[in-house]
Amino acid sequence: MKTVSVILLLLIVGFFILFFVLGLISRSGDAAGLVEGRLSKCPNKPNCVSSEQKSDTGHYVEPIAISMDNASEVLPILRTSIHEMGGSIESESDNYLAATFTSSFFRFVDDLEVRIDPAESLIHIRSASRVGHSDAGVNRKRVELLRKLYSDKASKAGA
Repeated sequence: MKTVSVILLLLIVGFFILFFVLGLISRSGDAAGLVEGRLSKCPNKPNCVSSEQKSDTGHYVEPIAISMDNASEVLPILRTSIHEMGGSIESESDNYLAATFTSSFFRFVDDLEVRIDPAESLIHIRSASRVGHSDAGVNRKRVELLRKLYSDKASKAGA
């Protein structure tokens, strides 16, 4: 019985060390960025969602429809929404924004990227974990929260 307890304790400690190391690894690196003007494709893992690849049903999320009547409000609303969600803006241009989100316990870093497509009146979104295989749906939930916050703020601002 003592041997089983020791093995179990070593396994638990091993998992904690592994997750701690993965958390450290996830802090290095950057968002995938734009490729030929579009958000990068999701890797073949379930820890990423994107609105850019409609044919990739496992990773696909709907983009956010926007009114271009108040195009100048889009980025400020996105910025505010991301900050309210606990994200940190890492880079920004006229039609692109990259942010990071850090988990509270192991400090895993996930990337959230948005690309404004004025021609289609859409905000395309990509949210992905930097390490690991699964994310327990965290990235999909993050996109849905961003969608809700953006929609609420845009309706108040008339954007």
